Amino acid sequence: MKKKALTPNTHRPTLRSRLRSAKPFFSMSNATTHNPSSLARINASIDEQHQPRRDMSTKEGEPVGLGTGLQAGAFMGLYLGFSLSVVSVLTDPSQLQRLATLMCIPPMLGAILLGPFLARRKRPVFLGSKPLQVARELLNPFNEGQGHWRVLSHVKSDGMSIRIDMHNLTNVVGVVDAALELADHHSVRFIVGQGVANSRQPELRAKVLNRIEEKVSVARRKRSAKSIEVSPEPTVKYVDQQRKINRAILILLPIFSFFAWLEMR
Repeated sequence: MKKKALTPNTHRPTLRSRLRSAKPFFSMSNATTHNPSSLARINASIDEQHQPRRDMSTKEGEPVGLGTGLQAGAFMGLYLGFSLSVVSVLTDPSQLQRLATLMCIPPMLGAILLGPFLARRKRPVFLGSKPLQVARELLNPFNEGQGHWRVLSHVKSDGMSIRIDMHNLTNVVGVVDAALELADHHSVRFIVGQGVANSRQPELRAKVLNRIEEKVSVARRKRSAKSIEVSPEPTVKYVDQQRKINRAILILLPIFSFFAWLEMR
């Protein structure tokens, strides 16, 4: 009886091949351990690879849609109708039919005439749980341990922007530079205090503000009593559009009310 020739099993990896394949992983882990900035870059690159469409939509924004445009037009028409109804009641309170007409017709006209134009407006920057997670991963290398600055206790979201408390932080410039990269897509608010002499860190506000002024244009930054907010370009455009609409309402509403008063008196 002939013995079968033993053939080497080419499908089973040897110990040497396993070590050879695992060497890049160990080298990458050691590099990220000694260089925390490389870990942040890896996390950012992974996030961009998994969500390219979401980042693009967040950066450019999307139209609000016809439904939202019709609702906004109807609301503006209702605001105008309410003002005209006040003029109607002040001139002749007995005209109830005219009062009902002024309350119903302007919202319908506003939805029909202004709805298609308002539907083209861009949505504000999307903000949910994912930007907060990305911000914490990006700023994770700057952790200073328990009792000091940490991302879990100092990086939060208030629903409108990402809040970064800069108190108890040693590397202020590093955190600001890393957070400004996130501010290209989402609104970031730096909590820095009032900067007065009797505050906890009086030099913190000036230090953060000077760094932001070097990196960000005037249109994208906004200062308040205890914080400095940096917004992306889509949010700035959205705020500008909102200011134009409010200015138009403040100018046109008194004019319509005056001519309505002349007609009803």
